This record gives sequence, structure tokens and C-alpha cells, in this order.
Amino acid sequence: MRDQAETLRLKMLKQQGELGRAIAVVSGKGGVGKSNFTTNFAITLANKGKKVVIVDMDIGMGNINILIGKNVSYSLKDYLEGNELLDDVIFEGPYNLRYISGGSGMSGVLEWSEAMFERLVHAFEQLQQTFDYILFDMGAGATNWSLDLLTSIDEIIVLSTAEPTSITDAYSMMKYIHMRDADKQFYVLCNRAYSKEEGLETNERLKLTMKRFLDKEVTILGSLPEDSAVRKAVREQVPFSLAYPDALITKTLQLIVARFMEHRVEEIHAHDQSAGKFLTKLRNIFSKGRD
Repeated sequence: MRDQAETLRLKMLKQQGELGRAIAVVSGKGGVGKSNFTTNFAITLANKGKKVVIVDMDIGMGNINILIGKNVSYSLKDYLEGNELLDDVIFEGPYNLRYISGGSGMSGVLEWSEAMFERLVHAFEQLQQTFDYILFDMGAGATNWSLDLLTSIDEIIVLSTAEPTSITDAYSMMKYIHMRDADKQFYVLCNRAYSKEEGLETNERLKLTMKRFLDKEVTILGSLPEDSAVRKAVREQVPFSLAYPDALITKTLQLIVARFMEHRVEEIHAHDQSAGKFLTKLRNIFSKGRD
């Protein structure tokens, strides 16, 4: 009865346009620049007046706060274990951006307790009511925990580089997720491309492979160039979109963010999709795990 009432309330909130979009950023392997992309993507959204929060889900190795250049006192783990309030693990970044650090020892949350799960759902519910975009920076690769969460999240941005192994791993990640939820919305993006042609070819390969083997359409978000400004910004612990606003990668990212926002408007008008499905799916997954 409680779940039914919650689902109805979430549906009503969505109809009022009050629930934010849950978006995961993933890659098939490490080293493709996923966290750097997530950070600067979020900052660009925030700079456009959107309310954005990043949830760092990289198990034991979260680095969003390092890229932003700030130390954090508490993490998501502290909240899940009941040691801190949700507000106490949310920190402020540029342009009113908010972020939650993953902290260390996140492997401990793999053994879910009901109380821990209730805190997780409560947190996500609060975030969806507060923010326009909730960006989950996922750890590299696929684990049972990450696949469960990705099954619940509305949209997935998949990063790859032009390296054949990166493309293969990105496809494998999408396949894992697709096998659990065939309706999932995928966006593909080539990072660290040495030319526009290389970025286009990489994205097209992923798009065609998904269509050929899984009969699944994906949306090409674009490609970001290899740019020395990124390495400089990481060393300076300042996001490249702030440190180097005139860099090619920053200007390209602005176009990609605008394209992403426009596509979401088109999708919302074309389909009656409920953001409340995120929490409903998450509850269902946890319930099955206890059966």
C-alpha cells in the first residue's frame, strides 16, 4: 500500500514538472576521462541556470571533489550508514553546483540492509525533488551493484575513446544494461578524439553495432577533442571549463550540453515518461534481492 501511494505521488509530481532527471555516466573501462567529463558537463549545465547535483558512485576511488579542487568531510557512505544527514554530505561547487563524494570503502554497501536501502531511496527522492539533473558518476566496468542501479536510472551517457578496446568495452557495457532494460535511453560520446573524423567514426561504430546486434537505437551526443587544457586543469585542480573557457574542448562541450538539453525537451514532448520510474524500479530490484 505504501509503495502504491509513493508511486502515485511521484507520478503526480512528474506531471507538475517537479522531478529531476536521473542520468548515469559510464564507460566500459577506466582512463577514458569519465569523471572529468561528468564534472565539466555538470558545471556547464549549472552555468545555464540548472540545478545540478553529482553523486560520485566510483567505489572506493571517487575523485569528483579532487577535480573540483575541494576537500570533503563526509561521503555518501557516511549517510548510508546513518552517521550523517543527507544535507551534511552534499557540498557546493561552482555555479551553485552540488556534489556528493563516494568516499572510500563503498564495497560495504553491496550487502544491503533494509535501513540502508531506505536511506538510499529517501536520498534519491529528495534529490529528484530538489534538482533538475542528478548525475551519477559510475565506476568503470560492471558490477552487480552498478548494474542494478543503472537498470533504475532513466538515461545513460556512455563514454568511449577511439581505441578498439574502449569501443568494445563501451558496447559490452551497453549490452549488459540493455539485457536488463531494453527501453533504456543511451547517449554515446567519444572523448579525447584527435579529429572530428575520428570522433564521428567512433560514435558511428557504436551506433551501428548496437543496431546490428541488439536492434537498439542510440543517440550520438558528439565528441570531445584531445586538448592539453584538460591535463593542465587537472594539475591545477580546477575544472577545464572554468580554467580555460576559450579552449576548444570547453566550447565543444557547451554545444554538446545544449544538444543534450534540446534532445530531452523533444523526448519529453514525444513520450510520456515518468521520472518516478527510477525509484519504483530501484525498490523492485531491492525487493527481488530479498526474496
